[in-house]
Amino acid sequence: MSLTKTTAVDQITVTENGIVFYRETTRIIEDGNELSQTYHRNSLTPGQDLTGIPANVVAHCNVAWTAEVIAAYQAQVAAQAESIGA
Repeated sequence: MSLTKTTAVDQITVTENGIVFYRETTRIIEDGNELSQTYHRNSLTPGQDLTGIPANVVAHCNVAWTAEVIAAYQAQVAAQAESIGA
């Protein structure tokens, strides 16, 4: 009996405003048969610290998060904060 646990990023989505969503799937496999599969979803905002983020997700962020995208996102967040009086 051999148990194996694997984790992989199986979905990456970049929205219009630069937010990156990704899903990690974890599989438990015994002797070649999948016993379970679970998902964990995460989101990253433009300019966010990428420490500890999977390399393939970081690669997408580095392409999507141009200086213009980061500036536009920060302006959007500031405008929303101003509109609610924060």
